[in-house]
Amino acid sequence: PANEQDRNDNEDQVEVTLSEGYWLGKYEVTQREWERVMKSNPSHFNRAKLPVEQVSWEEAQEFCGKLSAPLGWEARLPSEAQWEYACRAGSEDVRYGELDDVAWYDGNSGSKTHVVGGKRANAWGLHDMLGNVFEWTGDWYGGELSGGRDPNGPTKGKFRVSPGGSWLHAASDCRAAYRPANPPGIRLSSVGFRVCLSP
Repeated sequence: PANEQDRNDNEDQVEVTLSEGYWLGKYEVTQREWERVMKSNPSHFNRAKLPVEQVSWEEAQEFCGKLSAPLGWEARLPSEAQWEYACRAGSEDVRYGELDDVAWYDGNSGSKTHVVGGKRANAWGLHDMLGNVFEWTGDWYGGELSGGRDPNGPTKGKFRVSPGGSWLHAASDCRAAYRPANPPGIRLSSVGFRVCLSP
C-alpha cells in the first residue's frame, strides 16, 4: 500500500494470478543439505543447521538442477511472485507477525545467522521467510513487480531479485514487499535460498 512504512518507489501493488500449484521449502536450504548435494560448504558461518550462504545465483540454480533428477520433480528457485505469495501466507500486512517473533535481523541477530526454524513460522508453516538470509528468486529485477498470470519478471537484466531481509540488515528490509536485487554472480554471507518444486 502507498502508506506502508518504509515503502520504496518500486513497490506498487499489482494483481497477480498464480495458476498452478507449487511447493516451497519449509526452511532455507541448510549447509548440511548443500554439502550432501554439492560436496562443499562455502558458508561464512559454518554449522550444519544454519542456512547456506555465500552461494551465487548460478550455484543455487546448479543445486536445484542436481535435485531434480532424483526427486522426479522440477526443483528450482521460486519466481518473485511465488516467493511473495508464500511469504505473505494470505496476509496483506507488512509482515506475518511481530518482527522479533518471526525474523533474525540486525536488531536481534548478534551479527550472525541462526539455525533455520528458530523463529515462528507464517500461517502456512514456512520459517524464516523474513530475516536470517535474503533468498534468491528466479527472476531478473525489473523496476516494478510484474503483474498478470504467472509472471516471471523481465527476460534479461543485470540483477536477480533476492527478498526477505537478513541477519545483517535493518528491520525495514524485513517486509514482504521489499524488492532488493543482487548481481547473479555475487556471493554474500547475507544471501541464501530455498527450493521450489513443481510437478
